[in-house]
This record gives sequence, C-alpha cells and structure tokens, in this order.
Amino acid sequence: MKLTVRKSRLRGAAAMPGSKSHTIRAVMIATLAEGQSRVLAPLDSLDTQAAVTAGRAFGAEVELGAEWIVRGVAGRPHTPENVVDIGNSGTTMFIAVGVAALGEGYTVLTGDEQIRRRPAQGLVDALNELGAECFSTRGNGCAPLVIKGRLRGGRVEIDCPISQYLTSPLIACPLAEGDTEIRVTRLNEQPYAEMTLAWLDRRGIRCEREGLSRFHIPGGQQYQAFEERIPADFSSATFFLCAAALVGEDVLLQGLDMNDVQGDKAVVDMLREMGADITVEPQGIRVRAAGLRGAEFDLNATPDALPSLAVVGCFAEGETRLLNVPQARVKETDRLLVMREELAKMGGQVEELGDGLIVRHSPLKSAEVSGRGDHRVVMALGVAGLAAQGETVVDTAESAAVTFPDFVDLMQALGAGMEHVP
Repeated sequence: MKLTVRKSRLRGAAAMPGSKSHTIRAVMIATLAEGQSRVLAPLDSLDTQAAVTAGRAFGAEVELGAEWIVRGVAGRPHTPENVVDIGNSGTTMFIAVGVAALGEGYTVLTGDEQIRRRPAQGLVDALNELGAECFSTRGNGCAPLVIKGRLRGGRVEIDCPISQYLTSPLIACPLAEGDTEIRVTRLNEQPYAEMTLAWLDRRGIRCEREGLSRFHIPGGQQYQAFEERIPADFSSATFFLCAAALVGEDVLLQGLDMNDVQGDKAVVDMLREMGADITVEPQGIRVRAAGLRGAEFDLNATPDALPSLAVVGCFAEGETRLLNVPQARVKETDRLLVMREELAKMGGQVEELGDGLIVRHSPLKSAEVSGRGDHRVVMALGVAGLAAQGETVVDTAESAAVTFPDFVDLMQALGAGMEHVP
C-alpha cells in the first residue's frame, strides 16, 4: 500500500491514541497476575495485538473491546502449544522472553523479518545467568529464540543498548524463585525503564534500587489483578506535533498528559526550542506553525523521535544536530541510514554520523520515497510530504498500523491532503 501526500495546512482538534508502551506492559503484567485485570482505553494496533497473542499463548484469557479484560496465570505461564509469532513488536518479544523464562516447558518466540534481525543476545545471556535456558536457533543472538524456565534469580550484569534488556527481567524477576541482583553497565532509553518501574510500583512489587544502575528484587512475589487507564501516546503524537510545527494554523492535540513518565513528551520542549508556538492547555497541547531554527538535541532517551525531528530539521534555519542515539540503528530499520537516504530523495541535506544525524536547512520537494516497512519512517515521510511542494508518495504505508492504525484518518480530519492508495 502507498500513501500519497500533498502540501497542506492543518487546523482543528485530534484525540491522540493510547500509548503502545503502556498497553503492552499492561497486557503482559496482567497475563502474569492472579485474577482478572481491566485495561481501559488501550491502543489497538498490530504491536499491542502481538502482546495479546503472547498473553494467550502463555495461558491468559483475553477479551477485547472498548476495554480489555485479561485473566492471568498467577505467575505460572503455560507452555505454548505452538511457536509464538509476535509480528513486528520488539517490546512484546523482549518482555515475552522474560515471561517464558518463568514457565516449565520450552517456548519458541519469533517474528517478522525485521524482528529476526534485532539483537537479543544481551538479554539471552542475562536470563541464562539467572537460571533460565535460552538460546537463538540460528546462533546469531536473534529470533527465533527458545526459552525454558524456571528463572531462579541470582546476580547478573547487563549492558542495555535498548531499554527492553532491562524491562524484561524487571517484570519477570519478582516471580523468580530467589532474589535477583541486577547491575546495569549502560542504559539507553532510560524513560522506558522508568515506565516499567512505575508499573511495578503501582502493582506493589518490591524493588530496591540505586538510580538505574543497581536493583535488588526479592523473589517469590506475585502480581495482583488491576484496573488501569492507558494514557495517550507521546511517541505517536510526535508526528502530529512536528506536522503542526511545520504547517499547523491552529492544532489542538487532546489526551496528552505532561505528567506521564513517557520520555517523548520532551519533544514538546525540543520543538519550542526550535521556535514552534506550543502551549500546554487543560484541554490539550496547542501548536501553531512558526519560523523554525536549528538546534542540538541528545535523543538517547527519545530515539523514536528521530525520524520526525529529522524532517523538521530540513525546514529549520541553520543546522539541527540529533545526537547520542546509536540504538536508532537497531530498530525496525537502521533509521539513521534510512532517514538520510530517503530525505535525500526529497532534497534534504542530511549527514549521517555513527550515532546521529546532522540536518541542514533544505526545504523538501515531493518525491517517491520508501518507508522501508518501518512504521515510524512511513509516518515521518508522510509529515515531510505535508510541507513539501507537489505530491509525495510513500510506499509500505501499511506498516503504520503497527502502532498507529488511525494515523491517516486523524491527519485527514485536520485537513491533510493524505490518502492510502493500493
């Protein structure tokens, strides 16, 4: 499927979808809990459906609707009857590896082509040290992964180039047989680890820590059933924030809570620093286009913002530096390489660094570009098309449904000249 995009002006209000990261954590923790949990206002997307698939494979009963009802397995995941295919959801895969390590039998986890390229060896090694049996079927540290419990606990040192290497044992280790000591030597994407810890805290899980570098997690704990409302997703809202900063006459983004732990709320201040007219109001975040100037940002905590900020940088006077985000190379695609190559097709002057991008003022022109099957690349290029002269065509547009099925519909409601074509 392709996405056609014409230069547009945006105006009006749009309610932002629920958080993917919160929804997946809710489903996986509810799967491990004892009793019936209710997840209110969840995001329904391909990634979150992958979490549902995993939860059901581990024995949870999941009912979908306006709210999701999950009846958990009380800390004892069942052995799946078949290979568990989690599609394109890296968050689901990494958390599910930890869940599988609590089971008695063998679990096989796999996913699509992109998932089967994503490194997991650091997490595999850590879980093996904690008593699980875990290996890659191809011996390359990537899915398909085979996991068998039970997790005993113990001491482990983890290098976390992505936050899920820590999130996975944080969720699983409270249910291990013994206590766990975790020492973290490096942690990228720290806000996502804080999100996980906030979920544990609300569930009453005991976890002593020294910042984000050392953790002591007593074993033998249990998750209890819960009811929680999922907040709106700042990662998805980033595309609307950036689009409105470029072509917004008066855009109100509803449902976003600046007090939530999501790291991508920092994009609001980043765009302000670039000159965007943004106000936080009781009813939402209001954005109006303004003259933009380049700036320098450390995106280590907010890697998902890189594609859309690279687009904004093309329209900002001077130079925009997006730095300290090496993990962008191991997402669904190598986003540093991909954004340089695709924006170049539109006339963008983008320099690729080992861990970031330098974007120079270079107003974009329409072109045929490739989303590379990466949902965030597709949506970022869609935003680029809203500000570029002529008609831009983005391929693999169906991949936006991984996290944001309503992306095009919400853009259209604001006046975007954007539509899917076969």
